[in-house]
Amino acid sequence: MNQFTSKHVIMALFVPLLWGLGFVFAKGAINHFPPILLMAFRFSLTALVLVWFTPLPVGKFFQLFKIAIVAAAIQYSLTFTGVKGLEAGLASIIVQLEVPFLVILGALLLREKPGYKKWIGIAISFVGVAIMSQQDELSGSFISIALVLSGCFAWALGQVMIRKLKDVSGMQVTAWIAVFAAPQLFFMSAVFEDGQVEAIRTANPLVWWTVLYLGLIMTCLGYYFWNTLIRHHDVSKVAPFLLLLPVFSVLGGNLFLGEIITLEKFYGGATILLGIGVIVLKPKFFSMVTR
Repeated sequence: MNQFTSKHVIMALFVPLLWGLGFVFAKGAINHFPPILLMAFRFSLTALVLVWFTPLPVGKFFQLFKIAIVAAAIQYSLTFTGVKGLEAGLASIIVQLEVPFLVILGALLLREKPGYKKWIGIAISFVGVAIMSQQDELSGSFISIALVLSGCFAWALGQVMIRKLKDVSGMQVTAWIAVFAAPQLFFMSAVFEDGQVEAIRTANPLVWWTVLYLGLIMTCLGYYFWNTLIRHHDVSKVAPFLLLLPVFSVLGGNLFLGEIITLEKFYGGATILLGIGVIVLKPKFFSMVTR
């Protein structure tokens, strides 16, 4: 794999910023739209914008269809249904468990060999979830936490599937997953949700601006950056940048939604991030940046 160029470092820094703020804005929109329907609109917009600028992934349609089911339709349905019952900043911290899930699946499905340090990091991360789940304020949020955790697992599985793709650009992956995911999400919304027509009829401009952000900025731009990075670099080199995601979400949640991170939540979240750091950070981490 290649070393990071300055361009790729900038892209890697923008991914957690765009995704972190996406959690904040989505949290506000979910109070109006059913979460799966919101994701269906998000990927519809992404598909409509990107599909015209990417070549047909000849011979890869079925692979991308399967990836869309796992990494988009199932993952986002689980994650954002869970987000509805949690604060945006807190959800973004739990979402960091995508990294240990990715390490576990890499060992099981890609025959990677994580060292003892990564297994210790995984254990610490899940201890952090246990700490947060014991707080009185979260006593009624176990289902929401479980949904977000299930979404983390689906995301990690999807990344393993993407890593196996050959001769497909990051833009193609982003565009064609959106093409396949949009109808899948509308179907899942029809099956598992209700009130869609009323939500659409009464949506105010701010909600539709959120859809634009999720579709154009968080997905088109954010996933273009991410898919480009993981096509050129080992996931273990890109993943550390995602540690910044909850920082942006927590700050955004406080600024835009008035969310407050209590000391108890801080302990659990810090433990999760400590575990993730043990997994992905190396003493010479910044030496990979090309000067």
